[in-house]
Formats: sequence, structure tokens, C-alpha cells
Amino acid sequence: MGKIEARLAELGIELPEPPQAVANYVPVVQSGNLVFVSGQVSANVKGKAGKDVDPELAYEAARQCAISLLAQARGALGNLDRIVRVVRLGGFVNCQPDFTDIPQVINGASDLMVEVFGEAGKHARAAVGCPSLPMGVTVEVEAVLEVD
Repeated sequence: MGKIEARLAELGIELPEPPQAVANYVPVVQSGNLVFVSGQVSANVKGKAGKDVDPELAYEAARQCAISLLAQARGALGNLDRIVRVVRLGGFVNCQPDFTDIPQVINGASDLMVEVFGEAGKHARAAVGCPSLPMGVTVEVEAVLEVD
């Protein structure tokens, strides 16, 4: 078991099998030392944050998206210890126009990356509110990772 897998176990996190692509794209692309992980969605949490879904549940949905990102990365890389740094996360929240807690929702993903990778988990980020997301999910998060 690698260092990152051990850290996940300490946190009580078991990575699922990587979700399959649902359209014409690939889940992970590596270009040089950067790995781009396609957006992972909160498949079990659907609806608009602040209306159908309370902000705390939306935060947990973003955390689950980050867990799916790590599952995709492990599936592509074979070993999460190859990740040198979390470079960027892009977070999207399905919400009403007056919902302003978008950064707090996406913190669910950001906080997890820092819990798992420490300083190397601190990243640049975008947090965007959207009128809808695929399949009516509440949150989608994508990642750019630096690998060795």
C-alpha cells in the first residue's frame, strides 16, 4: 500500500471503481507530466443547491466528486503516489441565480485534496454556479494533477 492509499485508509475512504464515461470523451488524459481528469459528478445527489439540496449536502456531494476524481486517477496511473501536486480543480454547482455559497460547496472537494495530499493538495480553483448539470446532478468537479 502506497503513502496516499494509506492516508485514504486513515481517513476511512475507500475508492470506488472508476465511473465509466457516459458520452464521447475519455475520463483521463495525460499530456507530459499533467493529468487531466474529466468532470466527476455527484450521481447520488441531484437538484439545485440551496433549493432542493442544502449546502451541507452539496458540500458532501463535492467531496464525493473528489473521491471519484482520485478513483479515476488511480485507474489511469496505477498508483496515487505518482501525484506530485493537485494543480487545479474546476467546480460547478447546479443552483439558482441567487445562490452565492458556491465556493463553500466546492470546498468539499478542495478540503479533501488537502486532507489527502497535505501542502501538495493546495490548488488553483474555479467555482462556478450553473443553471443545470448533466443528469440533474448538484455538483461536478474536474482536476488537473501533476505527476512524476
